Amino acid sequence: MTDPDRICVGAIAGAFGVAGEVRLKSYCAEPTAIADYGPLYTEDGARSFRITLTRPVAGGLGARVQGVKTKEEADALRGTQLYADRARLPHLPDDEYYHADLIGLAVQDTGGAALGTVQAVHNHGAGDILEVSGSGLKSALMVPFTLAAVPTVDLTARKIVVDLPEGLD
Repeated sequence: MTDPDRICVGAIAGAFGVAGEVRLKSYCAEPTAIADYGPLYTEDGARSFRITLTRPVAGGLGARVQGVKTKEEADALRGTQLYADRARLPHLPDDEYYHADLIGLAVQDTGGAALGTVQAVHNHGAGDILEVSGSGLKSALMVPFTLAAVPTVDLTARKIVVDLPEGLD
């Protein structure tokens, strides 16, 4: 189970080269900032990693992980999600949110009718999209995470109000 005081900031995509370097995928707004938030942890917190960025590489960043010396050791880390302590991350303005804070929030329409809960936040390059699932929905709703479509996010009340765009309701 993910510690709520940790946020996923990246993942190890596999080995890069033969000397134990890894290809790192950063989920940070400024990709190289991932190195500033260490140590980084596995989702269950059982392992921690100290990383040093080496260079930009296709699809991410080259990095050294303390204690990883071989390609085989680096390959064994492929797919490892990396989490940082929330306290080490930047404080966000009032209108910005960490994806982890949105997942699990109740979703209702502007009339107060419950729609479901946020299952995931996706971003395919054109902005964030909330995936909303609920028992009354035939399939998951994909709601653009814009001020027009999501006028209210209340983390204290653990709810989101959506104004569904035409055709999504």
